[in-house]
Amino acid sequence: MTGETEADIPETGAVFTFGKSKFADNMPSKFWLKNDHPEEISCGGDHTAVITGHGRLFMFGSNTWGQLGLGSEINVNINKPTAVKALKSEKVKFASCGRDHTIVCTWSGRVYGAGSNQEGQLGLGHCDDTNTFHLLHPFSDHAPIKMLAAGCNTSAALTEDGRLFMWGDNSVGQIGLGTESYTSEPRDVMVGQPVAWVSCGYHHSAFVTVDGDLYTFGESGSGRLGVFPDQLANHRVPQRVESIQDPVIQVSCGGEHTVALTKDNVYAFGRGQHGQLGHGTFLFEVPLPKALDHFRNGRVSHVTCGENHTAVITGNLPYYSTNSGILYTFGDGRQGKLGLGEENFTNQFRPTLCPRFLKYSVQSVACGGSHMLVLAMPRLPEVEEVVIEEDDVTESILESLETYTELLLMDPSFLMPNSQTTPPLWTLSARARRRERESSPEQFGQMFRNLPPLMSGFLNTSLPLSRNIRISRTPSEDLCTSSLSSNPSSNDPPSPSLSLKSRSKTPLTPSPKFIFPDPPSPSLSSKFSPKKRLSPSKSPKYASKEHLTPPQSFKSTHKLIPTSSVSPKPSSVKPTDDKQSSKMLSEGPTTPQTGS
Repeated sequence: MTGETEADIPETGAVFTFGKSKFADNMPSKFWLKNDHPEEISCGGDHTAVITGHGRLFMFGSNTWGQLGLGSEINVNINKPTAVKALKSEKVKFASCGRDHTIVCTWSGRVYGAGSNQEGQLGLGHCDDTNTFHLLHPFSDHAPIKMLAAGCNTSAALTEDGRLFMWGDNSVGQIGLGTESYTSEPRDVMVGQPVAWVSCGYHHSAFVTVDGDLYTFGESGSGRLGVFPDQLANHRVPQRVESIQDPVIQVSCGGEHTVALTKDNVYAFGRGQHGQLGHGTFLFEVPLPKALDHFRNGRVSHVTCGENHTAVITGNLPYYSTNSGILYTFGDGRQGKLGLGEENFTNQFRPTLCPRFLKYSVQSVACGGSHMLVLAMPRLPEVEEVVIEEDDVTESILESLETYTELLLMDPSFLMPNSQTTPPLWTLSARARRRERESSPEQFGQMFRNLPPLMSGFLNTSLPLSRNIRISRTPSEDLCTSSLSSNPSSNDPPSPSLSLKSRSKTPLTPSPKFIFPDPPSPSLSSKFSPKKRLSPSKSPKYASKEHLTPPQSFKSTHKLIPTSSVSPKPSSVKPTDDKQSSKMLSEGPTTPQTGS
């Protein structure tokens, strides 16, 4: 280990973790390698794969179904990157993590699979789970593998000559084989032209041809396929997304949404109840591709989707020039997986800049079920300062930038009060700044005066506001209100029914015990919940499908409280320890190094 601060990160870069990665749950963390460097990263439902420049494969996270391929006892979480010794004799080239399984490809062209195999998603010719990596029979006629993809119970491999092979669950057509329910061996998907890119979501898939045509197939609910209504009847076979006129470069499929990248735009469609579409707070479902307003100038190089969140990297390869390798995230912010700070776990409905990576060049990003990994390296000293777009400057960004004062590229004077006795808000910590706003109405009024002109609709009024309105220094008592409101959670639609084969299978070991650090949210769809293990002695032939109980709605209440009688009460915020409690301390070339 070379150090514990970000200044000790080597030039070859480090891997940053966010969310419930099992490496540091709910706390941002990072690690790097001694005498090696990370090159490829992939996130599954609750596990992660990291490939190094020397071709070594490291795995960590949940091992409920043996998806780490370590041959160790299942149901034991691995909380630090661990080398897969079974593949030590081969150099790993690609890895893709599905919800509960992993597939890898070596430089010699061999493909291996490990983990859950209930629908044949490992491609081994059978449906038995395995906790070690098993070799698939050759299927590509010796053509080199170009790309791998893995979904909920599906897998895909793309060859250099543009042939697409898929296998696993086809209950809703997610591997494009028509009426077949599943296949446990790789099958050639008849496309008609060479394929350049492929992605597997939880219950749908997509690929891009060399001509830039986008095809989607699988579960058609919530508009995730992005096709016209008259095309939905054929959702079990690939359908061309005709509403995107420009050639598509990349596509990424999430839980119930899809994001496509063209030269000039980023298109998002499907379900967006958590903000994963990036279209704002009032578009929860988009049936046809809609371009994101934030990225209309052709500056995006990579897009990737998690279950309910999305990440975007701007710039062109290599990421050494100004404004290249900048990371934006949006969607479900629980567990801190958006990487926006330890105090910001809220959903983001528009692309939001990750300020902690302004002094890094982001090389790659991977999104999983409840976590995110970022591969980034320090920016070169000779690179010019990063210029932040005007629409990137938000309150949360300003709070995060205070940690990196050397990268504060904007004038914070609009938050500076006139009084010489009151400290400026931007010089305080985030928590102290929040307490100051709540306990000092005078300073809050000063902020109102210096913010841009108010738009119509402010404070629930339908009357137009004049730009000449003067806001008093001290707010009126009528404006000092205490609002207690709760937004009823949206009810997610039921997940697609699993095939009889999937429901009748049992995992490797009976009656395991699950430990959940955080109680699962009742608003999550049942298909994203961890698969339940049933004891063989008590398992019915077919497990019944569970239905979620919709959350109860709460009525908002508003009560006026005079400032003379009740003083504002600061909100209770549980302090967060910035220091990491666990560090990886070891010697030797194969042990990842961490920093807090």
